[in-house]
Amino acid sequence: MAQEPNNVCEESVYSAVFKAHAKTVHHYIFYKFGNEEKAHDAVQEAFAKLWENCAKVAPAKAKSYLYTVANNLYLNVIKAEKVRLKYADQHLANSHETPEFLLEEQQFREKLDRALNSLPENQRTTFLLNRIDGKKYAEIAEMEGVGIKAIEKRMHLALKQLREQIDGI
Repeated sequence: MAQEPNNVCEESVYSAVFKAHAKTVHHYIFYKFGNEEKAHDAVQEAFAKLWENCAKVAPAKAKSYLYTVANNLYLNVIKAEKVRLKYADQHLANSHETPEFLLEEQQFREKLDRALNSLPENQRTTFLLNRIDGKKYAEIAEMEGVGIKAIEKRMHLALKQLREQIDGI
């Protein structure tokens, strides 16, 4: 029986880590950024850092390493740019040919975006990971490095604030 590798430098091990975690790391960081391009760049950079430091990272620690690196990249970008989610559907607002139902949909989407944007980053991330990705509270708690009770509280506060801001939810 082959010995378990003690790092991710072997291409097959690195590839398996990539296949197992790239999508979820991307979703996690996308929900934090609210920007597809920045999330994609952060995930690429996280995997590049994993490869650069492959000798120091055991396969069992690769997942937490990736989340930590991606989250740190996010924090660095936020600190540098003071980014908040804005104007997700701006191109629709500039169109003069939208039918009434598209306009109503756009207005609801903008209202939802504003409500999501007004949530603190940790509540927004928790809400989107749970409701969009279907992540369980325990998984989110592991990603965020907090207890399940903290995730439950974040979700409760997020839902409460969203209900207050959007009629009909």
